[in-house]
Amino acid sequence: MTKNLIIFGTRPEAIKMAPLVRAFQNEKDQFETRVCVTAQHREMLDPVLDFFQIKPNYDLDLMKPNHNLYSLTSEILLGLKPILEEFQPDYVYVHGDTTTTMASSIAAFYAGAKVCHVEAGLRTNNKLSPFPEEINRQVTGRIADYHFAPTEQAKQNLLSENVSEKSILVTGNTVIDALFESSVLVENNENNEIVEIKSIVDFTKKIILVTGHRRENHGQGFISICEALKEIAQSNPEVQIIYPVHLNPNVKKPVYDLLSDIDNIKLIEPLAYPAFVWLMNKSYLIITDSGGIQEEAPSLGKPVLVMRETTERPEAVAAGTVILVGTDKEKIIFECTNLLNNNDKYYAMSSLHNPYGTGDACQKIVEFIKSK
Repeated sequence: MTKNLIIFGTRPEAIKMAPLVRAFQNEKDQFETRVCVTAQHREMLDPVLDFFQIKPNYDLDLMKPNHNLYSLTSEILLGLKPILEEFQPDYVYVHGDTTTTMASSIAAFYAGAKVCHVEAGLRTNNKLSPFPEEINRQVTGRIADYHFAPTEQAKQNLLSENVSEKSILVTGNTVIDALFESSVLVENNENNEIVEIKSIVDFTKKIILVTGHRRENHGQGFISICEALKEIAQSNPEVQIIYPVHLNPNVKKPVYDLLSDIDNIKLIEPLAYPAFVWLMNKSYLIITDSGGIQEEAPSLGKPVLVMRETTERPEAVAAGTVILVGTDKEKIIFECTNLLNNNDKYYAMSSLHNPYGTGDACQKIVEFIKSK
């Protein structure tokens, strides 16, 4: 029997790997599939595990106050060693670009397992943006035996790095698999968080959902973002901005200092994945620096303004489903105002085809591994 070990550590990874866990666990005759979490982000990871009903076989529980990249990387390597030696997996699956991804791929390589990189081939080719994710995914890409690329562009990126075409499969993005499953679940099963959102959000207004957390935007970047949001709110009383604020003090302080006293801006605690999917679906447009939301929102017909200077997801820009605005105050205001007031622009953007797939990425991965 083929042995699979699926490793992840953060909320975005858990969301995107959950449907793959389920897909492999549905093939019990051919695969023994175990799950290991590093808990790189403990408090944000656990609700996703609960929502998707995933019970890890191994939990490194590495989240500590003041963790840094040095300690996290070394502890993942050391923590995985006994697991890999005991289980001896044939395939290890890692996702995307986190420190868990990079360190786990090295550990799996040391153990002699074949490394499968889900969401492979994304590139900005700027090692400092996003930091450290760009180098994490490049290191993982050099180690991986199989590359599950979400798009043709991602495949071309890999081919340009002399990756063998036989090792690459274009699958679409597994986040779309997760989104479709989750949208059904949250519409049919309201939770307390969704009930709470309903009590504070005025759905007679156009809802702008905002998220932001990236390191490269800390400092002046977040000040500019907040100034833009303040002007948008004050100039558009028919709008309500909902901002689940990241817990990082580099984010939380400027956001609360600059936005907490504006009537039509609601600052709330970070949302668990089910409530966030529900709120995305109810929003008019989304302003974010998140990678995953660039993939999810187009499937829900929501235009996205991306507060980053570069993106490793250029397909969405090319397709017209997202617009890069960086942290430029005037650009954020201009593009947001245009989408609020220009119905033709809004409907053109919201009805475009999502370049990230149709929700069958995980089944493609399973069939590919079956053929090996």
